Amino acid sequence: MKYNRNIIAILLLALTVTSVFAQEENDVKSNIQEFTPSKLLKKGQWDVKFFNSIYTQTEQTDSGSKSQKIARQTFFTNTTEIYTGVSTTSRINVGLIFQVRANTYGGAGALEVLNFKDNTTDARSGLTTIAPSIRVQPFKSISNFSFTSSLYLPVFKDVPNAPYLDKRSFFWETKFFYDKTFGGDKWQVFTEADLGFNFGEKSKEANAAESNIIERFANNSLFVPVSAFLSYFPSSKSTLFVNAQQAFLIDLGNDFAQNYTQLGLGGKYQLTDIFNLEASFGKIVRGNNFQGLGQTFSLGIRALF
Repeated sequence: MKYNRNIIAILLLALTVTSVFAQEENDVKSNIQEFTPSKLLKKGQWDVKFFNSIYTQTEQTDSGSKSQKIARQTFFTNTTEIYTGVSTTSRINVGLIFQVRANTYGGAGALEVLNFKDNTTDARSGLTTIAPSIRVQPFKSISNFSFTSSLYLPVFKDVPNAPYLDKRSFFWETKFFYDKTFGGDKWQVFTEADLGFNFGEKSKEANAAESNIIERFANNSLFVPVSAFLSYFPSSKSTLFVNAQQAFLIDLGNDFAQNYTQLGLGGKYQLTDIFNLEASFGKIVRGNNFQGLGQTFSLGIRALF
């Protein structure tokens, strides 16, 4: 679609300008080089990330893997993560995660999701989850391996027969991170494997007059995405990356399972000693069992101090 091609072109142009005008500082690592998700904070250090994404789709698979057209649906997610270091050995961080979502249905334009409407027909929005979280570096000798474990608690109102807003699950997710830098600090491979358990009432057991059935689709399931990123650093202040992800939603009793494959690209730029920007694009290229085949446009800002 012309709309998507224009946004991709703007993103690529911005990343190219970043790489051309970034100044070389090879003797000192920037935050985007040093503080990957695998690296934990020092005691008293803070990490605040404000990440926004818009996922929009006009296609989804049928009950198998065949694509079919649908009226546009768009899903905005803001994820705010706040972490601090609490150990003198820089091996334990604690934090909180907040998520705000807004969704539109019925063919509304993609950017209309930013109006944050909330009704029972074609739009929903609000604060959806809060998650206490802990990051751990389990092996002192492997500083570039860590995991983050978070318990997402649904805090939004259960509205029967309303459009989908978010999963009504208690979601316990553990992410495992590992990265490797090579080529004179010019290249980096980053990998992530997640295990996410969705707990809650099964869809078929919910009272339709009192509960939103569709928001219970993932309850009693295991979510397993595996991701890999290849990054190149034109300078110490900038990076360009490509990524791939394969994800599975495995049925553990709710009679529903999905899987999808996503490819993407993006970049980061160190604005100051504290702030850095990130922009990315992702496309779901295949899926199974009513999986959306849309695109994700993301922009985030991170502060390390």
